[in-house]
Amino acid sequence: MSSSQRRFDFWLRAWLPVVLGIGVIALESTNLLSAEHTSRPFRMLYQALFGPVSDVEWGPIHFYIRKTGHFLGYGMLALTWLRAWWMTLPKSVFLTDAFLALLGTAMTASADELHQTLLPGRTGTPWDVLIDCSGAITLQLLMYLWLRIWKAEALKRRRFTTSLQS
Repeated sequence: MSSSQRRFDFWLRAWLPVVLGIGVIALESTNLLSAEHTSRPFRMLYQALFGPVSDVEWGPIHFYIRKTGHFLGYGMLALTWLRAWWMTLPKSVFLTDAFLALLGTAMTASADELHQTLLPGRTGTPWDVLIDCSGAITLQLLMYLWLRIWKAEALKRRRFTTSLQS
């Protein structure tokens, strides 16, 4: 395998998950997956798991299911950004990679909400961007704790922040 081929493979491995994650977000940002279209399938699944629910009860449940999806979906997207920056910037500190991942996630969330304001039947809101970024921060903190506890060697090569005594 040539050097240029390895280089292409590296970039593909590092950044393809980010591109795919943004693609999933773009697909979810269509009218096809609006609240109006997801209510029935989510309700059927919910009732199969937890039993019947009235129309009055279903509204808030559906709302929280969708917002949980925002939180977790963008949290997972942030982890793909974090991994890509971790691979791309091997000498950076974890905090730098996490900040860049949060920035990429926030830009994606903002673009998604802006796009939704242009679609009939969809609404874009800054509150969703806040939920998305909260998910990103939370999952990145959990990743840091996981690395700190079970992969301490990986973090020894990268400090959480730069040391003043370096």
